[in-house]
Amino acid sequence: MHAITLPTIDVDIPDAGLTIGQVARVTGLSVQALRFYEREGLMLDPTRRDPSGHRRYGRHDMEWINGLLMLRETGMSIGDMRVLADLSRREGSEAERLRVLEEHRQSVLDVLTRTHRHLEALQTKIDAYRDVVEHRATSQNEKRIK
Repeated sequence: MHAITLPTIDVDIPDAGLTIGQVARVTGLSVQALRFYEREGLMLDPTRRDPSGHRRYGRHDMEWINGLLMLRETGMSIGDMRVLADLSRREGSEAERLRVLEEHRQSVLDVLTRTHRHLEALQTKIDAYRDVVEHRATSQNEKRIK
């Protein structure tokens, strides 16, 4: 097990790979963000370059980037993503990777629990305001009828 297999992207990737601009369009990341990910050591492998020095991303790179996007969208810090990338480059580090992912999973569950409570409170407020609005509408209609 070398890498995290996470969400894949449905795009045809030529043998020469995708340019950084194409990857930006496909993933929604900016070119600057992709360069930042590379500088910060978040990429699993060094980004391949074509003969003119331009970055080229293959399927494996795209799968890794999509995994990073998922982790980022679930609130994982850049620091923890870097730890995971570093661990993923090391053979036999599965137990440590598991620990990082389980800790992150618990954080995501905690956020979901808190968000669910907030959603319930929001729904309670919405229901209360609907009752007030409906009561006023009914009262105004009754006044018009009289």
